Amino acid sequence: MCFTVSVERKAKEAIEQFVKSNVLIQNRIDFEEDYYFVSGFSHPSLPLIKQNSVELSEWGLIPSFVNNEEKALDIRDKTLNARSDTIHEKVSFKSSIRSQRAVLPLDGFFEWKHVGRDKVPHYIFPRDEKVFYLGCIYNPWTNRHTGEIINTFSIITTDANPMMEVIHNSKKRMPLILSRDDIKRWNDLSTEIDEVNSLMKPYPESEMSAYQVSKDAGNSRINRNHPGIKERVENTFLF
Repeated sequence: MCFTVSVERKAKEAIEQFVKSNVLIQNRIDFEEDYYFVSGFSHPSLPLIKQNSVELSEWGLIPSFVNNEEKALDIRDKTLNARSDTIHEKVSFKSSIRSQRAVLPLDGFFEWKHVGRDKVPHYIFPRDEKVFYLGCIYNPWTNRHTGEIINTFSIITTDANPMMEVIHNSKKRMPLILSRDDIKRWNDLSTEIDEVNSLMKPYPESEMSAYQVSKDAGNSRINRNHPGIKERVENTFLF
């Protein structure tokens, strides 16, 4: 799955470059946060590249059919990820995959390997030192009591590639990572759904790197949002 990510300098630079190179971008946001480590369960607002805009959206998709705030708060913990193999079947996701697709740029993400009773955290990042572009779906949810509109999203996951099978050896899943050349096709609402489906596949392990980080990454009682959380530790698990 994908519940913990890093969105900082490289991701922000990628957004700036994308905006400058795309004359169709109608509006954009200034994203000032540095998230070296942020959990989806805190429902952060992260910058999504949509078809003709860049907008902040809260992680944890709230479907339009949810009719009250209590249900909205409950469901978003369950919609941080959307599986590619069932996305067309799930009532929470099947509308968004057809008409509300977006991309989340990341510096990298964190995943845990199960070794006996231990869970060993790893940081996964692009081998070319650039960014990952994660395929997402989104939905603007309207609070029917207050009228407030909350932009929300979910990260799509696929089967793991061989590298991620070793790291995420419990679920053997990984986030949907798109090449930069595929962003336009993914976000374009005129793209045929069969073509969209063809993009939902494991990213090549040859384009990824990973190493082990401190077990502090799994300690929710401490502040993990600092550069040191991404530092390589001894006995590094290399790829």
